[in-house]
Amino acid sequence: MRLIAENLGGERGGDTVFSGIGFALEGGQALVVTGPNGAGKSTLLRIIAGLLPVAEGSVRIEGVMKIEDVVKIGDGGEAFPSIASACHYLGHQNAMKPALSVAENLRFWRDFNGDGHAGVEEALETVGLGGIGHLPFGYLSTGQRRRAAIAKLLVSHRPLWLLDEPTAGLDKASEARFAGLMTRHCEEGGIIVAATHLPLGLEGAKELRMGEAG
Repeated sequence: MRLIAENLGGERGGDTVFSGIGFALEGGQALVVTGPNGAGKSTLLRIIAGLLPVAEGSVRIEGVMKIEDVVKIGDGGEAFPSIASACHYLGHQNAMKPALSVAENLRFWRDFNGDGHAGVEEALETVGLGGIGHLPFGYLSTGQRRRAAIAKLLVSHRPLWLLDEPTAGLDKASEARFAGLMTRHCEEGGIIVAATHLPLGLEGAKELRMGEAG
């Protein structure tokens, strides 16, 4: 599987935010996107995810992996027909309902997206939230909410992770734990594109610096 962007441009409110972006990522590779606020990092991720239109150029996946190649989902075997269907998008918002319990939120996303490598309880244990799945999501601290959102990446498999400031609100121990999860995802052939102001601990990741002249 490959993720390819060619001469990619993005707009925000009708104004050009960036242009001429290009990269190619193979399975097992990660791209860390850096740059000042307003450079277009979040816009780039949303365009890749299909949440915003492409202003110019193109972004595509080649050699699309089938779900059955990684995890059997029912009678599965469907190919991911688009980048949107192949990706997990973790944005600034956690996309969890405050009134539902942590486990109920994760079960919703698992049922919506299909099973993954880990069950709900196992995913919570992996991110250091074992034993609190019964609590309403709205009761959690900022860091706990982010860890619960990271658990969504585990309860449903997607080969492409698009991560926008994924470690925001995490303590050092949680950052290290998440670095291990990202490393494992790449070792299993996944692809990561992460926008960040902070080091993510991804050894060997490519870097794209946005907002620089020339």
